[in-house]
Amino acid sequence: LRGNYPSSRLHFAFHPRLRLKSAVQAARSNEAALDEALDEEYDLAVVGGGPVGVKSALEAASLGRRVLLIDAPELGQPLAVDGEDLGFGGPTGLFSKALRDVAKTVSISALRQMGLSDNSIWNEVRLQCAQLAAANARNSREELKAAGVVVLCGCARFSGKSLRFSSGIGARAKKVHASKVLLATGSKPFHPPGIPFDGKRILDSDTINLLGFLPCSVAITGSGVVAIEFAKIFRKLGAEVSLLIRSPSPIRALVRTGMDIDVAATLIKDLVSSGIRVEKNCEVVSFDVPDLTKPVQLSLGAPGGSKRPPGTTCLLKVDAYLAAIGREPNVADLEVENAGIDCDKYGNIILSGPTMQTSVSHIYAAGDVVGRPFLASTGVAQGISAVRHMFGCAYGSKVGISANTSGSIEDGSLAASGDAFDPGSIASNPFAFPNSIWSSPEVAYFGLSLPQAQSRGINASESLALYEQCLRGVVFSPLGLLKLVFEKPSGQLLGVHIVGDDACELIHYGMELVRAGRTIYDILSNTYSAVTFHELYQIAARAGVDGKAARRQRAKGPEATKRKRAKLQLTQS
Repeated sequence: LRGNYPSSRLHFAFHPRLRLKSAVQAARSNEAALDEALDEEYDLAVVGGGPVGVKSALEAASLGRRVLLIDAPELGQPLAVDGEDLGFGGPTGLFSKALRDVAKTVSISALRQMGLSDNSIWNEVRLQCAQLAAANARNSREELKAAGVVVLCGCARFSGKSLRFSSGIGARAKKVHASKVLLATGSKPFHPPGIPFDGKRILDSDTINLLGFLPCSVAITGSGVVAIEFAKIFRKLGAEVSLLIRSPSPIRALVRTGMDIDVAATLIKDLVSSGIRVEKNCEVVSFDVPDLTKPVQLSLGAPGGSKRPPGTTCLLKVDAYLAAIGREPNVADLEVENAGIDCDKYGNIILSGPTMQTSVSHIYAAGDVVGRPFLASTGVAQGISAVRHMFGCAYGSKVGISANTSGSIEDGSLAASGDAFDPGSIASNPFAFPNSIWSSPEVAYFGLSLPQAQSRGINASESLALYEQCLRGVVFSPLGLLKLVFEKPSGQLLGVHIVGDDACELIHYGMELVRAGRTIYDILSNTYSAVTFHELYQIAARAGVDGKAARRQRAKGPEATKRKRAKLQLTQS
């Protein structure tokens, strides 16, 4: 052994006293490095290691600022392997996106036929998800290191208006010297009373990452983005899925979120046709959670706790239950009240204006901590806007929807970017960002729906193209549609709504068309590559010019009979 290994390594491996001494020396070295980092003067301290915190730190570093980023992995997503925080730099939905992609490529039934156990299959699925998350986390750390951003793992809290850092529970808190502070600590799942969350079989949209087995049956409460995404994921993984919705109409529940009614109907139709059981007008009134060898029993009632009508399901037995019913900001551990930072009754940090400043002028906030829409993309936009404001930097360009179409847009700044971008009003602004749902099929939309346009007094119309009307759709994926909403008679685009494969990619072209004030006639004058989904834009634009001809073409399509039957079933439901 001594011929192959240095003696010092052998001593470290076999002598406990020397190993303890080395550990103490390492701890002292780490403490010295920590003290040195905290003695530095920083232009900006970012609290939070998610996508908002990381991108904001990189933006400040690109402006030549000295930046410190503080991350508390134990307070974030419970996704770690060998002590490595796999959620670093990643959005809340990273695990679901990774699980979705794995579910699309792994055939559970084929693996079972090969004789693999469910435990082996699930371990392989989780391993692939962890590898995807780890690649993102490592890339984020490398970017920060290359930019010169100092990263510390630990807890940040306010003592008065000063930010203090501690490396862990019981550790001494030390002052952070920073002229500006950006809070980007994200959010956590909302836990209503009465649900016995245990992180094993009664799960939320974060602890679902810790599910230790491949369930044969899953019940999911919720009608939003997260609930629908996980419903399709677990169905793809071979589980029997029950989606529990309080609303009497799942389509109307989606429409209330801003989704187009035809897009919502297509999405619900796909859920039902894929075998997902949609239980409407219900909620779980009690839980019976036995040991792991027995199923969880869910007693169902009408919203409010009353009994369901005769003939409806009142008891479900499942392997796992997921509550996907909203999120709330991660602010409690920051002790923001010590700094005088104002929050609303839901815990969201209140902003003093579009600059993303809080009630304390040198402290800013961005992302989920300020409330809806709880999207990584909008949070990053808010964070970058905050950084550029705090350091007096401007993009130097203003781009927005033109207001030259008989009052179609009341305020050109609704779609503004650059200096005119208002990140504070992003949740109520239909032109601020594209909405995307990573279900199967995907859903994405931007701008106004027809009812929204008409409610603004706009003389508007809509036209659509079915995926089966373009060659790529016929060959690869006939389920889906693309809808254009436009002002009459100019044809200026007001909104784009898509459901189908690659919808979350296609929407960005539609977003630029809307924001640039393009018309359906501009689309018709363009040339699109053959066998691409972008041909759908031209088909929909042509339908806007000659609606009768378009309806006749769709009525003769190969899927027309199936659509009529599905529409009848949805109407009856």
